Amino acid sequence: MPTKAVIFDLDGTITQPYFDFDAIREEMGLDRNCGPVWETMQKMTPEQRQRAEEILDFHEQKAVRDSKLNPGTKQTLRMLRAKSIRIGVLTRNRRGNALAIARKHGLQFDAIIGREDGPVKPDAFGVLQICREFGVQPEQTLLVGDYLFDLLCAKAAGAVGVLLANHDRADEFAEHANYIIKNIDQILEIIEENP
Repeated sequence: MPTKAVIFDLDGTITQPYFDFDAIREEMGLDRNCGPVWETMQKMTPEQRQRAEEILDFHEQKAVRDSKLNPGTKQTLRMLRAKSIRIGVLTRNRRGNALAIARKHGLQFDAIIGREDGPVKPDAFGVLQICREFGVQPEQTLLVGDYLFDLLCAKAAGAVGVLLANHDRADEFAEHANYIIKNIDQILEIIEENP
């Protein structure tokens, strides 16, 4: 089935890996093995959560300022646009930070879903929402990300999961991917294989 849309994760996929979540957990006073930061924050008291959100916001703002695109990102987005393929971003970050990244690096996305918009990955919500907005089916959509939650989200939504294996934990997630790529521009090859 031809690809009509590509949805990208933001941190580690559009931009180079940046966050040290172990350090963020430590700063929040959490155990390194407590699980994903966002889900852990949902279980906090209002006071604890406010402090944790301030810490997370500080790190996310710093990540925007220091952000660097993964090699080939701009050219890949340009090629997708030339093929009339819609481009979305689905992130566990805030939508405003995705917009700030787009402004900083001169990128254009057709849709952005952030954590404030609904259930976060690995829930299927974001993929299904973007597909509805684009008027495409999930099976016509690639979800490209560097983490397990991206792949589980793709699977839950019925989309095609593409693992960007640009870090040393990628092998842990590979079994959940439909495709594995080393560089972002390789998604163009996947699209060519499925005209």
